[in-house]
Amino acid sequence: MRIPRIFTTQALATNSTIDLEEAPSHHLSKVLRMQVGRELILFNGTGGEYSATIEAISKKTVSINLSDFNTDNRQSSLQLELAIGVSRGDRMDWVLQKATELGVTKITPLITERTEVKLGGERADKKIGHWQQTIISACEQCQRNLLPELCEPILFSEWVAQCDADLKFVLHHRDNKGLPQDKKTNSVALLIGPEGGLSETEITQAIAQQFSPLTLGPRVLRTETAPVAAISLVQYLWGDF
Repeated sequence: MRIPRIFTTQALATNSTIDLEEAPSHHLSKVLRMQVGRELILFNGTGGEYSATIEAISKKTVSINLSDFNTDNRQSSLQLELAIGVSRGDRMDWVLQKATELGVTKITPLITERTEVKLGGERADKKIGHWQQTIISACEQCQRNLLPELCEPILFSEWVAQCDADLKFVLHHRDNKGLPQDKKTNSVALLIGPEGGLSETEITQAIAQQFSPLTLGPRVLRTETAPVAAISLVQYLWGDF
């Protein structure tokens, strides 16, 4: 029987009891219909995880007793940042989910020339909250205990000027360069455009900031496919694949 993993924002400690927040309490008691005594794993994104059991269930909360602490974070040794143009619909959610599963440590949404999603004020706050929950759900599923850092959306020009990774790549299907397999590195940044890709001006600007063009084969990949392929290759060369 699979043991559910639950994220909480609360401080956690061995041999303590906490009342879960309303959302995870509802998920456990109403959706999964779990009973007192059921085993769980709890984590709060600061590192490690706790074995736990359901101690009591009330109308709005589930009380959890914490026991053994496990320090394993299942974290890649590679610092890997994904900077990607904000895309429409559920494409961005899919990218965030898969990037989290594949071990990315930092995700930066970019406002590019071809970004069609309008972000500002309350709409931006709501969108960021939704993206954060997508990352949390992915961590619950893939057993990561440290949440990837989700940055505020930033203009393309500002991000390329401040990115300081050891190796920096801009995906460019009109080039023919692959990854430099003979190099060693501890940090990588991947720059990927939204639907329609980055403009020629943006690619030129990135290259001027020491980004290397990266081509993933002869076919044009969608904005949600390219990150999965690029992250997998980078993790194979320099990470934990």
